[in-house]
Amino acid sequence: MPSKLLPRKAEDVRPTSRFAHAGAEERERRAQWRALTREDPLEPDLPIIDAHHHLWARPNDRYFIDEFLAEARSGHNIRASVFVECGSFYRASGPALMRPLGEVEFANGIAAMAASGVFGDTRVAAGIVGTADLTLGAEVAQLLDAQIAAAGGRFKGIRLTTKWDADEALNTGRYIVPRGLMQDPDFRAGFTTLAARKLSFDAMIYHPQTLELAELARAFPDTSIVLNHIGGLLAYTRTYAARKDEAIADWRRMTAELARCPNVYVKLGGLGMSYLALGLDRLERPASSEQLGEAWGPLFQHCIDTFGPQRCMFESNFPPDRDTVSYPVLWNAMKRVAARYSADEKRWLFFATAAKAYRLELD
Repeated sequence: MPSKLLPRKAEDVRPTSRFAHAGAEERERRAQWRALTREDPLEPDLPIIDAHHHLWARPNDRYFIDEFLAEARSGHNIRASVFVECGSFYRASGPALMRPLGEVEFANGIAAMAASGVFGDTRVAAGIVGTADLTLGAEVAQLLDAQIAAAGGRFKGIRLTTKWDADEALNTGRYIVPRGLMQDPDFRAGFTTLAARKLSFDAMIYHPQTLELAELARAFPDTSIVLNHIGGLLAYTRTYAARKDEAIADWRRMTAELARCPNVYVKLGGLGMSYLALGLDRLERPASSEQLGEAWGPLFQHCIDTFGPQRCMFESNFPPDRDTVSYPVLWNAMKRVAARYSADEKRWLFFATAAKAYRLELD
């Protein structure tokens, strides 16, 4: 069966960060810019699972275990993390179906390094979310089984980006996503292979697709679905900016409908990416955690109030969210957002929900 996900021409792929192709000097200037706002960590003993981050090697941008641990040791109690696919270290040869196995092998190597204790107590990539082309139908099971075997119990699920919007300028990922992909029979045939393997599905969508995702969740109630980045809110960018309030209201309504699906979790984060156009990456100096809490808080709190703390988890989405904020200030912002909740609710938001959703067994 041929794939329905056609690769996009390299020159047409536009990353989520406007600094993705920056040279070494520009990256150093951005690091200096982030350092302009420094804060002592709030609630430094609060245990945290960073529910979403990436590891990669890109031109002028290496983000491996050392770089992530430099973030994790910056004052907050990062106990473990979940690695999420980002197109890194695919196998260079072999069947196209199996090439994403290389990314899981890479992430598992990082996880094994962290689990050794040589690098400290943080369990980097304790959970691994790979990818698989579900449009290949039942054939995708071959890759899933190989990923499970390669990761030694750390492989927890897949993410397959299904972002699509009528504004073609927003459709800029590594492959061309057809409209209505989540309703496609071949995609759903592939999706069917997840539940028997107890694998979750990380959903990367734009907010107008939320009801389509809710339909998928209802069709597959035995598969856990993890909504990335509060659902890809587009209210501040492109054609949506002129009707921002309407877009946010639509997002709120559709997110509340999605929350009625008990098999859906949501990640609170991802709003630091420059392509979302909140403008925080263009300030003279980085926003404080208080300012970020004011900007992000109403959106995160809507998710918490509709899904409940037991289905919400905070994420860093590093390194993409470095566009806006440093790692320690980001977690301060999350803690300010969570200040209104009880100690038990905070435990779910920062640790227990991620552990449950990704079936993490931590010491």
